[in-house]
Amino acid sequence: MSKPFVEEVLPQLFRAEIPLPNNPLRATNSYLIEGEERNLIVDTGMNRKECREAFDAALDELRLDLAQTDFFITHLHADHLGLVSELAAPTSRIFFNRPDALLAGFSELWKVLFEVARKHGFSDRELEEALSRHPGYRYSPTGPIDFEFLAEGDRLTYGPYTFTCIHTPGHTPGHLCLYEQSRKIFISGDHILGDITPNISAWDDAENPLLQYLQSLDKVLEMEIELILPGHRRLLTDSRKRIGELKRHHHERLKEVSAIVKAAGEDSAYQIASQMEWDIEAPDWERFPITQKWFAIGEAIAHLRYLEEEGVIGRRERGGAVLFHA
Repeated sequence: MSKPFVEEVLPQLFRAEIPLPNNPLRATNSYLIEGEERNLIVDTGMNRKECREAFDAALDELRLDLAQTDFFITHLHADHLGLVSELAAPTSRIFFNRPDALLAGFSELWKVLFEVARKHGFSDRELEEALSRHPGYRYSPTGPIDFEFLAEGDRLTYGPYTFTCIHTPGHTPGHLCLYEQSRKIFISGDHILGDITPNISAWDDAENPLLQYLQSLDKVLEMEIELILPGHRRLLTDSRKRIGELKRHHHERLKEVSAIVKAAGEDSAYQIASQMEWDIEAPDWERFPITQKWFAIGEAIAHLRYLEEEGVIGRRERGGAVLFHA
């Protein structure tokens, strides 16, 4: 396997692209901070052979000793958390957030998710295929992890950097970013991405993750940031411009979903998602890759939940199915 791309972004702060084979995200950006006594790694990639080989090559290139290295994980998704249990040494500290840890450790999580997905229009055949292919199911950590929990305002100092934890729920309930105020650096995980928009999904009818996400964007908008280090793709230098673009994207999505519901009269999230525009290479909805269909429907539900709480649309249940109406 070819060596991963590794660059020194700032003194003692490196970015390594950990490849995600056959995944539209392409790679996870892992950030490695070299300290005098302890190092810090932010996010790891998936728990799969290709990611481990790439990570080992990056560690060799930077000559980082895992026995002297701690980990900070921005959120629970497998492309960020998956490899940490394989990399962490007995001496490593693993920093995480409590809300995401509760979800990651919930033994019935996939059963509950699939029950909700079925109510919103997924067929049993599609659910079986989704389970077999979903990266969160296939490439998550093995075994329990001894996390140290951090929350809003907590601080970490490694090398010349002192980071403050910023709670940015939306992409996940506990998503944490890291802010270095003196250098105006923001490690954003999947809260702010450049070439793609973070997936905002809702699989819990009691939550409104899109509202949380928009509020989190407004929170970060007020911060002085000169460099964003995202979880995927390129680095960003204009935080306010990108936040504005992300907010506009979701408000346009809300208009789109509202119009679809109004035209349909009443429909499931599955059918509504099939009429939304997606930047995915597939000739039609029926031939969408199943994992992308899963994320699309989750995002449709998130926008429907937002509109529901705004009083724009309503819902009812019929025969165990959830239907939305204007």
